[in-house]
Amino acid sequence: MDMVLLHGSWHGAWCWHKVVPRLEAAGHRVLVPDLPAHGTQWRWLRGRTTLHHMARAVCNLLDTLPEPALLVAHSRGGIVASTVAEMRSDKVAGCVYLAAYLLRDGERVADYFRQDKDSLVRRHIQISRSTLTDALPPAARQATLYADCDAADVALAQSLLTPEPSLPALTRLRLTDKRYGRIPRHYIELTQDCAITPALQRRMVAQSPCASVQHIEASHSAYFCQPVALSAAILRVAAPQAPLG
Repeated sequence: MDMVLLHGSWHGAWCWHKVVPRLEAAGHRVLVPDLPAHGTQWRWLRGRTTLHHMARAVCNLLDTLPEPALLVAHSRGGIVASTVAEMRSDKVAGCVYLAAYLLRDGERVADYFRQDKDSLVRRHIQISRSTLTDALPPAARQATLYADCDAADVALAQSLLTPEPSLPALTRLRLTDKRYGRIPRHYIELTQDCAITPALQRRMVAQSPCASVQHIEASHSAYFCQPVALSAAILRVAAPQAPLG
């Protein structure tokens, strides 16, 4: 199966480096793009980057593949996966939301973000109205995103994080039952998450029931601190005959 891994806010394709070889070793082809204005593409449009720009980039990638792919989306990347599923329902085999925003038609990240009162992101985020971007100050990043990650992972992230375009979080999703609604959804909850809290994760799953829900004892960056458990969870979705944990 082809898999497309979508990073979340401030990150890039680099954050999946521990997960990709494990999925490939199981026989899957794994594609890991930098979304527009992230990673190697971070200067492109920057604050003017929209949710449509991000979704279109993923759609263009899916259009090169011979078969529908499994989308795995982390954090704010969840809205990209949902939008892509709406735009290319024939090219998406399923969506896996990893501690990600799982929203319904007409909803936007900004509203859920404000309601997640225990989130450390909400407490520390810095928003630039002049550049239409947001970021976390370096001193707040470890506690917020990498609480159980080792020093090398934190150092890597600190050197590569970039400002996040804010417009996608302000955009209301446009999803239909005919297209997005027919795509199987799966959720992986991170039970120690200080960015998108477990309470919010559970609330979103309750509002948008999923074909499967798995749990990993990890903070927000499970691809760093729990790559074996995370890879296994993704592989269980890809091979549904295996029991879900």
